[in-house]
Amino acid sequence: MKKLSWFNKVIFAFNIVITMLTVVAYVLPFLAPKMFPLLSVLTLILPLFLILNALFFIYWLLQLKRQVILSGFILLVGITFINKFYKFSSRDIEATEKDFTVMSYNVRLFNLFDWIDNNDVGNTILSFINEQNPDILCIQEYSENAKVDLRVYKYKAIFMEGKKIKTGQAIFSKFPIFNQGNFKIPAAGNNIIYADIKRGKDTIRVYNIHLQSIKISPDVNEISEHVDSINQNKSQQVFNRIRDAFKKQEQQAEILVNHKNGCKYPVIICGDMNNSPFSYVYRNIKSDLNDCFEQAGNGFGQTYKFKYYPARIDYIFASKKMEVKSFTTFAQFEYSDHFPVMTRLSFIE
Repeated sequence: MKKLSWFNKVIFAFNIVITMLTVVAYVLPFLAPKMFPLLSVLTLILPLFLILNALFFIYWLLQLKRQVILSGFILLVGITFINKFYKFSSRDIEATEKDFTVMSYNVRLFNLFDWIDNNDVGNTILSFINEQNPDILCIQEYSENAKVDLRVYKYKAIFMEGKKIKTGQAIFSKFPIFNQGNFKIPAAGNNIIYADIKRGKDTIRVYNIHLQSIKISPDVNEISEHVDSINQNKSQQVFNRIRDAFKKQEQQAEILVNHKNGCKYPVIICGDMNNSPFSYVYRNIKSDLNDCFEQAGNGFGQTYKFKYYPARIDYIFASKKMEVKSFTTFAQFEYSDHFPVMTRLSFIE
């Protein structure tokens, strides 16, 4: 291999910088955000680092340069992260009578405040839910003020707060709910609710979560504007907002995990985590559970309408006592700022 030209030296220098940032992003899921709150922001753009490393790999490979080893090694080490970002194959095992389905959906109050220029959003969402017919339905940003009729579900656990407009979380089930509760998240308007559900001889604890929002507009242009050197004050505000949100999410996740660890039943966790699958919060909550998208999903699995970036921040996790037989992201159903997700599960005998 020939020595590098001055241009390739510049490219390789940039390659090294991206490699170092990628390694830091690989390590961050194992470190609590309170330890390195600003660095934790890198987990949001880890997919970008993976793409850049792939481009560097192709660039050096085409030139038969030994520098290809660096990006190749980084991609090999990060193979598990790639699987969280994009699934190349899906799973759809034939349904049986023992299967049951679970849907999670942040409905954004059923468009109660007309974010979408459509007066029939609530009824459209109701028709969609009835068509998909999930056995267990977890809704974030639920509001009874929208008057969406979900009486088809005989059992429900609903916890809301507010004075004029009450909002919160809801779990609807076709199976009996014999115990339910919620725990308020400190210093946040969000909360976590749960329901113990009896399905035949099996009992399931279902959590419906909505963690602290990072409060960024669903448009990547906002971030690009904020990181402009001319606009350093706004840039700092955005990073501080994300940093503070990550620290609150860490606390919220610890509360959830401690509560879950005291549960004697198999667990399903649904909801809007407001964080990426490369984060410490994701790793802490997932723990020994299956990420249903990783098991049976396909493609990017985008669940949030973020312009130019396939953000996956809504999840369904299930105990390993259950087989994940299929998973669907309804990315074409644009009646909220989130997309609904649904999985089909079955207990392993």
